Amino acid sequence: MNTGFKITAFAAALAATFGTAYAVGSALDPAIAGKGQSPHGEAHGVKEPPKGEGAQEEKREAAELPGGLRISEDGFALDLRTPRVEAGKEAELRFAVVDEATSRNVTAFRREHGKELRLIVASNDLTTCRHLYPVRAADGTWSAPVELPEAGGYRVFADFTPDVKKAESLTLGADLSVAGDARPEPLPRAEKAVTVDGYEVTLDGVLRPGAGGELKLNVEKGGKPVTDLQPHLGAFGHLVALRSGDLAHLHVHPNGGPGDGRTKPGPEISFTVTAPSKGTYRLFLDFRHEGKVRTAAFTVHAGEAAAGNPASEGGESAPHEH
Repeated sequence: MNTGFKITAFAAALAATFGTAYAVGSALDPAIAGKGQSPHGEAHGVKEPPKGEGAQEEKREAAELPGGLRISEDGFALDLRTPRVEAGKEAELRFAVVDEATSRNVTAFRREHGKELRLIVASNDLTTCRHLYPVRAADGTWSAPVELPEAGGYRVFADFTPDVKKAESLTLGADLSVAGDARPEPLPRAEKAVTVDGYEVTLDGVLRPGAGGELKLNVEKGGKPVTDLQPHLGAFGHLVALRSGDLAHLHVHPNGGPGDGRTKPGPEISFTVTAPSKGTYRLFLDFRHEGKVRTAAFTVHAGEAAAGNPASEGGESAPHEH
């Protein structure tokens, strides 16, 4: 068995603490330079499932970590079979979720928001985020077309729940390298509102470390509230939240949805978000209107980093793929 799949909670915690980013240069691939590679190791294969006291300790450590920092958890592993693509060229991203006890691809998932699995690809500098829609083959292999604009290090996140007894929702992450002439970008500055494709989106709320808080996003167009947002994956909006430095994936709950008798289709979209630590975060809001999904991106701060600069301040709009 290949033990490379096992990404220890200790290593992930170090990455979260120091916000480490490895340079993506000739040491990794001569074709890539500039953007950093994320601080998460990666290998292909299936590890032996942990047993005994070691397994219980690993599970406790994993429960304390944000999602996306591990390539395997609770006996399931993310096998990214396309570890490298070229910038600016469409490619097929292929992967599978592997049951480590049997070394077989998982083919049964619980549906959430009408989907078996959610796939997100984000650059290490958090200037690019893609919400993809993969298709699963009968053998458990997933695939999705993707075109990433800039070279460098990226992180692939798979959010799913295996359809087995007592299984919980998991967010696993794996590194993706994008070849080309990379030019790292600084994290966009915080502002109170962003404009994307003619829509103005404002963010209100406080992101608190270690505690859940409500974030409200308001959508307007031409100075008028948008009151006819369309459902997208079972909600009027979806929010992806990532921590700057290690790209920890935050757990986000939409507050209400279409058909519940109380949630209106705009202009406000509400979420409950918990920041695992102090620091800077990047939020990506997807919303559908007039048949098209747009993405508004915000840079926010939690804890001391936000002193005199509330979390209700946002950043610039981000590109999106559909």
